[in-house]
Amino acid sequence: MANYTAADIKALRERTGAGMMDVKKALDEADGDVDKAIEAIRIKGLKGAAKREGRSAAEGLITAKVTDQAGYLLEVNAETDFVAKSDKFVALAEKVLDVAVAGGHSSVETLLEDEVEGKKLSDYVTEEAAILGEKVVVRRLAKITGGYVDAYLHKTSKDLPAQVGVLFAADSDSEDAKAAAHDVAVHAAALSPTYLVREEVPEETVADERRIAEETARAENKPEQALPKIIEGRTNAYFKEHVLVDQPFAKDPKQTVSQILDAAGAKAVGFARFRVGS
Repeated sequence: MANYTAADIKALRERTGAGMMDVKKALDEADGDVDKAIEAIRIKGLKGAAKREGRSAAEGLITAKVTDQAGYLLEVNAETDFVAKSDKFVALAEKVLDVAVAGGHSSVETLLEDEVEGKKLSDYVTEEAAILGEKVVVRRLAKITGGYVDAYLHKTSKDLPAQVGVLFAADSDSEDAKAAAHDVAVHAAALSPTYLVREEVPEETVADERRIAEETARAENKPEQALPKIIEGRTNAYFKEHVLVDQPFAKDPKQTVSQILDAAGAKAVGFARFRVGS
């Protein structure tokens, strides 16, 4: 009989996130040696990594951090919400975010090449995923800079970590600008804009919207002389739906986001919005 107690089992489960039977088996094989048991759990998990490779990782969380006028937004995915809400998965995501911030990374590709605890971050994530027993994917990373950056995280379920995250940057760090930036970040979480300003909308997208507006108006037998105004109006409606600064402000739809920022003496300089799995 291996020399370990129920307290040892509990402590090892908390350290690794592994199931009770896996922990007990590892302790049996390691004759109660905790370090050897942890190694056995890692090895078992890594052996199953190839089998998990083709699985879908659609659950997960969004996390964010702002430092020195730069904001970082990160999405990390797992296969199930059970793992996504576990302390070990949340801690893993925070560790990855810390590496992103320390290295000033703006892409997942460079982030995963960075090092943590003497190994490549990609290898570290794979090893932690082995313990969790699920495929884990560092899916997206955004870095936003500006005079002031606000980060907002939103929980769609009280039982899960944040599923929606927004970074919004303004060109001013006055108190009015900070308050407005936070309100705009919350607004963006709810209304999910695609672009910051009209200039970011691809020309082909605008052309398609104008074409659809014209074809629809003609199908409705609108007068020829009215077509230019109708096309312009419907194209503007697209901008109001998809462009952040053109959207009616959630807390006061009579004003646009741009007008709210103008009143605060600020302008929008960047934003990012992630929703888990979308």
